[in-house]
Amino acid sequence: MLNYKEYIGSIEVDVESGLLHGRVLDIRDMVTVQGVTVAEARQELETSVDDYLDFCAELGQEPEKPFSGKLPFRTSAEHHRLIFLEANKAGKSMNAWMDEVLVQEAKNLVC
Repeated sequence: MLNYKEYIGSIEVDVESGLLHGRVLDIRDMVTVQGVTVAEARQELETSVDDYLDFCAELGQEPEKPFSGKLPFRTSAEHHRLIFLEANKAGKSMNAWMDEVLVQEAKNLVC
């Protein structure tokens, strides 16, 4: 994964062409990258994101942001009840409790 200005890019190796190909994730607009080395792909991501942001500014429209801070979540009634009880025990709202638990778990997986 490559990160730049809140945008995350994925890179895949094309063995036949000997190139790295990628794109910015989690936006509908197509922002792609290509390079021979990881350094080239990283530079291409930065250039492509900057070009995308400039293009949106020229059009007078807001660029898509990959993350809004809103996370739709569905669960069973029993899990909802358990989440409510644990949040209540911690003295937190369900959103605050879920944010804390999910972020901690994600950090554990990344580290």
